[in-house]
Amino acid sequence: MPLYMDRHFVEGATRAAVEQAHARDLEVQEKYKVQFLTYWFDEPRHTAFCLIMSPDKETLQKAHDEAHGLVPNEIIEVDPSIVEAFLGRVNDPMPQPAADGGTTTAQVDSAFRAVMFTDIMDSTRMTQTHGDAKALHFLHIHNALTRNALRAHHGREVKHTGDGIMASFAVVVDAVDAAVAIQRAIAVHNDANPHEALHLRVGISAGEPIEEHGDLFGRAVQLAARICAHCAPDGILVAEVVKDHYPEGGTSFHDLGTIHPKGFDADVQVYEVQWRS
Repeated sequence: MPLYMDRHFVEGATRAAVEQAHARDLEVQEKYKVQFLTYWFDEPRHTAFCLIMSPDKETLQKAHDEAHGLVPNEIIEVDPSIVEAFLGRVNDPMPQPAADGGTTTAQVDSAFRAVMFTDIMDSTRMTQTHGDAKALHFLHIHNALTRNALRAHHGREVKHTGDGIMASFAVVVDAVDAAVAIQRAIAVHNDANPHEALHLRVGISAGEPIEEHGDLFGRAVQLAARICAHCAPDGILVAEVVKDHYPEGGTSFHDLGTIHPKGFDADVQVYEVQWRS
């Protein structure tokens, strides 16, 4: 049975109200032969996202309508492995231990995610210059240092792109801090191995899973990839939404003005992360 994610825009909705709506969905799911697996809710943005197994879009709309009347604004079919890679789960979060020894309902998180791309500079030239074995050695160094940073900063690897890694973060701060950790680790490697220097660029954007008809996190992914392509060697380039979500007093950002990413209608403001100590 297909897996769908839908988007609800509900101005003024509270966490308790969305929790009740999910409970009503569960009450009617058997009638419609659907399965409401879980949901995410972002109160400041007034958005909720539901994950449902259903025979088709029309059936899940009918189930929502009977349960609480909140018909989705958008519905897309999704791959469960991709959902888990980006969002970390495909089921309701497990109850957590309470201070009194009992359990408490786990807090449902927002579906807003930061998306990061890394890219090894001149990977094709490296293969031509050093040969396949040496180029693969460089790739293994990148993979190890990047994955170390993802583990340390709560990132989730979505996929390997061949020349880099795409990753997802629930918190923008973690994405930026992971990028800084990656570039600093690469710099340490380069200082110790000047004849085997590796140069990386990193791009970060952020967004919700469904902003318009298309792929899961389509715009955020596309923008992060385009920003990465505009990034200078050894740099970290981020979209304005990323800079705006990073608290003051931490990493500093340098305004680089706007770029016009391929496939986007308007210019996009970008900032360079000042990662060197």
